[in-house]
Amino acid sequence: MKMLAGLSSTITSLTRVVISLLGLGIVVSLLGGNVPFVSGIADNIVGLVQSLGDAGIVGLVAAIIILGFYK
Repeated sequence: MKMLAGLSSTITSLTRVVISLLGLGIVVSLLGGNVPFVSGIADNIVGLVQSLGDAGIVGLVAAIIILGFYK
């Protein structure tokens, strides 16, 4: 049980780091324009939002699930 709690804690920490890096990448991409390794982040997020919008109710359900992962 202790090992499972440690694994869960590690995954939570890694998820927080990835979300922080994603936010930093978005800001750098918007401010810096064509920056290596982060230039496509904003375009990918816009594409994701557009594809969720085109999917209708399925996109809404997917967006709710994605938001649930962040909480």
